[in-house]
Amino acid sequence: MSSHGQQKYQVRFDHGVAGAARIAPGAHVVVVVDVLDGHGTLTRDETARVVAALPEVASEADVVVVTGAGAAPEVARHVVERQARRGDRALVAIVAAGAVEADGFRPAVEDQLAAGAVVDALAAVGIDFSSPEAALACAAAGALARASSHLLTASASAAELVATDRGDVVDAARASSSSAALAVVTTTGSRGEFTPSA
Repeated sequence: MSSHGQQKYQVRFDHGVAGAARIAPGAHVVVVVDVLDGHGTLTRDETARVVAALPEVASEADVVVVTGAGAAPEVARHVVERQARRGDRALVAIVAAGAVEADGFRPAVEDQLAAGAVVDALAAVGIDFSSPEAALACAAAGALARASSHLLTASASAAELVATDRGDVVDAARASSSSAALAVVTTTGSRGEFTPSA
């Protein structure tokens, strides 16, 4: 077991595909948070496919793709329902997708803040045995909630999209940031049945 895998916690948080591999072992729900699609070298769906295919992700785990903080309550409801079906607590691994760039991995502030909103929504329904990493993301999301729209549009990811004439992606994400942003639930028991987020 990885010493930095957060396995003793019910709610875990990390960044990128490598982070997913660290925190996914034993998780019943893996949440991939990717707010702005199309920056970096992987699309949202490609990132989710890579995570779902990780050997560390259990074949019976659900992969939930989150595109904004507005989906956080929906994710929490799904985890509660998963717990009810299990008759026991469900372990949750939350991954801020970030961006794979030519020179390596870059964390994305918009993904971290939306991931923190998911942690907060889980706590609101009593799922609050969170790792320090998850707790920090939650605290950041709460403290910066009023500035989240500005932080989204001012982020490095948004700047990259605007610079490549894809500002419409940023505008759409900003418009949906307070609504029930899309959350696609995929049971990865059959790896070929991944449902695209668009």
